[in-house]
Amino acid sequence: MVAAQVAGKNGAATHSAMDRYVERVGLGDVWEKVRAGARLSYDDGVRLYESQEVTAIGYMANFVREQRHGDLAYFVRNQHINYTNICAKDCKFCSFYAKKKNGPKAYELDVDAIRQRVRQYRDVPITEIHMVGGINPRLPYQYYLDIVRAIKEERPNATVKAFTMIELQQIARVAEKPLREVILELMDHGLGALPGGGAEVLTPRVHEELYKKKLDWRDWLDTARVAHSVGLKSNATMLYGHIETLPERVEHFVRLRELQDETQGFLTFIPLSFDPQNTELSHVARSTGADDLKTIAIARLMLDNFPHVKAFWMMITPPVAQFALRYGADDIDGTIMNYEITHVIDPSTRQSLSMEQLLAMIREAGRVPVERDALYNVVHRWDVEAPPAPRTTALPVLS
Repeated sequence: MVAAQVAGKNGAATHSAMDRYVERVGLGDVWEKVRAGARLSYDDGVRLYESQEVTAIGYMANFVREQRHGDLAYFVRNQHINYTNICAKDCKFCSFYAKKKNGPKAYELDVDAIRQRVRQYRDVPITEIHMVGGINPRLPYQYYLDIVRAIKEERPNATVKAFTMIELQQIARVAEKPLREVILELMDHGLGALPGGGAEVLTPRVHEELYKKKLDWRDWLDTARVAHSVGLKSNATMLYGHIETLPERVEHFVRLRELQDETQGFLTFIPLSFDPQNTELSHVARSTGADDLKTIAIARLMLDNFPHVKAFWMMITPPVAQFALRYGADDIDGTIMNYEITHVIDPSTRQSLSMEQLLAMIREAGRVPVERDALYNVVHRWDVEAPPAPRTTALPVLS
């Protein structure tokens, strides 16, 4: 990060010094491709992961990031809702789903409960409702239509970003209708975008070992292809830091990139750092800050056709997310309000950030904060507009 910052401030001489540094550590040919706007190969991606020169990789990723977005850094005022933690997929990496022993208590929210969760933040100008849940076989098709419609009625100006590819396949299964028809009906009820979770690592080995009851890599991509074909935008994720190899991470990037070439339906790539607590992989060590930054940087370099790369502060901590804004990321997500997927583990874990905190984080990292909506339409440019007065009352806390 420091080298990238110095290069940006001191001009051509320092830039040449950085060029020589990147060449000296053996990445000069990759840097030539990056500067020329040429696509990096699978082998290039593996070389980057095998390199210990995180600063050099971050420097190259920052070059791409600033070519695309300059000093802008995006955030969103959003709310997360998880409608059920009952799930039939038994993924080994999951701490969220209800287990018979030593797990979270099972729940499923009815339509009124979801309305109430949305109403709790009615005084906050939220532009995105992010909603996902477990694969609960008891839920009928009408339920999914009703909860999307309820949120849209409560928040008509917000985008409902809901349902992973795995959830969409489950909804189509209980509807006994073609996937395309189901997606169109959900859109008619208010669905506006897809969050992109559940991709995990798009390789057959990891699928077989960790989440074999869920969609495999081909089915995940095929589901995204259908969603994109009807005009629905989505994100894409990668859950890293468990049993996957570094080449498998690169394989994941290449497969996402190939589908994006075809559909142009992905908005953002979001690396998700695995938290092993309360999972069947509790023996696995957490990813380091260096690995988090390297993964974000390599994603920016490999996914040349993705508009955005996000540093999800909830998963990698706010300080690492700040650094990531100099390692290829141009987005840090948003206010969140309440997050249950991994952070039911530790009740002391921060569940939300205020807009003022997000603005301060971005500015401290030397970037210009831009409030966006779920589809990256600009809501406010804080470099040219005065921020609103700070809140005088605390945000509500869900029990």
